[in-house]
Amino acid sequence: MAYAIDRYNNTLLTSVEDGTVDQTTDLKFIGKNYAGYGEIQNENFLFLLENFSGANQPARPISGQVWFDSGTSKLKFYDGTKWRTTGGAEIGATQPTGLAIGDFWWDSGNDQLYVYNSTAFVLIGPQNAGEGVTQMSSLEVLDTTSATRGIIASVIEDETIFVISPIAFDLNASQTALIAQGFDRINKGITLRNTKLATAGVTSTTDRFHGTATNAEKLGGIAAANFVQTGAGNTVFTSAVEFPDAGALIGDSNDLQIKIDTNGFDGVIQNVTNNGVIKLKVTSGAGTLTHVGTVAATGLLPAADNTFTLGSASLGWSNVYATNFTGEASKAATLRVGSDFRSASSSATNNTVAVRDATGNIAANLFQGTATQARFADLAEKYSTAEELAPGTAVAVCGHEDHEVEPAKASNHCIGVVSTDPAYMMNSEANGQYIGLKGRLPVRVKGAVKKGQAVYAMADGVSTTIATTALVGVALESNADESEKLVECVLKV
Repeated sequence: MAYAIDRYNNTLLTSVEDGTVDQTTDLKFIGKNYAGYGEIQNENFLFLLENFSGANQPARPISGQVWFDSGTSKLKFYDGTKWRTTGGAEIGATQPTGLAIGDFWWDSGNDQLYVYNSTAFVLIGPQNAGEGVTQMSSLEVLDTTSATRGIIASVIEDETIFVISPIAFDLNASQTALIAQGFDRINKGITLRNTKLATAGVTSTTDRFHGTATNAEKLGGIAAANFVQTGAGNTVFTSAVEFPDAGALIGDSNDLQIKIDTNGFDGVIQNVTNNGVIKLKVTSGAGTLTHVGTVAATGLLPAADNTFTLGSASLGWSNVYATNFTGEASKAATLRVGSDFRSASSSATNNTVAVRDATGNIAANLFQGTATQARFADLAEKYSTAEELAPGTAVAVCGHEDHEVEPAKASNHCIGVVSTDPAYMMNSEANGQYIGLKGRLPVRVKGAVKKGQAVYAMADGVSTTIATTALVGVALESNADESEKLVECVLKV
C-alpha cells in the first residue's frame, strides 16, 4: 500500500509506492519494503544537518527549505519562488526581484546599500553623484594634540568642499585624507577647502560663498578696519589711485611730498622740511630693515662707509660720467700716460700698456732697463751651424765658409755648448743656434761621471771624463750611466 506524504499544512506532496524511492524533493522518500533503505535514510539526515551545503542551489526545492550557499557563505531559504538570504543583504550588480518589505540589497557595482519598501528600493548610502560619493558626512578627526574632534564634511563626487565645526583647531598630520583635500586649520563655523592657516583666511582656489552677506571681517584678505573710512583708520589701495599734480603730503607735519613738477610731467620726491634728508631703506630676505643710502642737500650718500655697492656683477651701469674719481677701480678701459689715454695689450703693440698674457709673460719689441735676475743659467750667442745640433753638444769653430761652428772633437778648442734655455741671448737677430758660452747648462756626456770631474769634448760634440785639449767644463752632478746622457756642468771654455 503506497505512502501518502503530506506537508506540514496537510497538503499532499507526493505518494510513494511500495519498494520504490521518490525523488520529488531534494530528500528521498522510501517506499514500503525497499531494500537498502539505510544508506538513503542516513544521507537524508546528513543533507538536513548541513542544510544542503554547496555552491549550487538544490535542484528540487520546496517552500521553507533551507540551503547554505557555500559560494557566498550565506544561509538562504526558498519562498516557493526564489532563494532568499536569511540575514544581511542581497548582493549583486543588478536590482534583485522578489524581495519583501525591509529586505536589503548591496549594489556591488556602485558599493551602495538599498532597502526595499514593498514598491521600490530606497538608497541608504553612501549617496552618489557622478562617479564618486556625494553626501554630508559626520566624521571624528584628531587635532594636533591628538584630541578627537567631531565635524561634518560636505563631499561631492569624493571631493570635500567644506567642513563644519563647533570649534577651531589644527588637523593632526595623520588626517591625510582631509589634508590632501586642502585643509589644515579647521575654523569655528564653515571652512572652505584650501583656506589654510598660511593664507590668513584667504581661499587660494576659486571655491567661494555666493550670495549676500550683511557683514564681513575681511574683504580680499584685508581686514575691514584697513579700508578707507570716514573716521580714523588705515587705508590700503590695491589699484592705481589718482592724485593731482600737487601730489600727496606724508607725515604729521607734511614733511615729505610726492608730486609732479611745474612742467607737468617730471615726477618729484622732496623733503619739504628745512635741513631734512630722504633716506632709502629696504628689507632683506631675512626680514632685516637696512638703511642703504641718503639723499641730502649735498648729494647722494651711502648710509655707511665702505659698505654698500653701486650696481652688481650681473647688473652694471653702462656709463658713469664724472670730472674726478677718487678711489680704487678693478677695471679700466684705458690708462692715462701724459696727455694720452692708452689701452692694455698682452702683445708687442705700439702705444699700449704692456700686461701679462695667460702664461704670465710680458711681450715687447725692445726692453730698455736693468734686470737684477734671470730665469735661466747661461750666457749664449747665436752661431750658424751646418745642421740643427742637439742640446748639450760641444762645438768648435770650423773652417767652412757656409757656417761657423761644428760638433767638437778631442783635438779642437771648444768654444761652448748648444744651449737649451739661455738666460741672456746675444746676437738674437742672427741666423743659427744659441751656443752657451758661460754659466751652467746640460752637456752631452758618455760614460760615468762624478760631481767635480772635468769633462772634455771627445767626438761628434759628445764629452767624456778623458782629458783632451777640448776642455768643456766641470760636472755639477754624478751619473753612473755608461751611455750618453745630459749632465749639468759649469762651462770652462
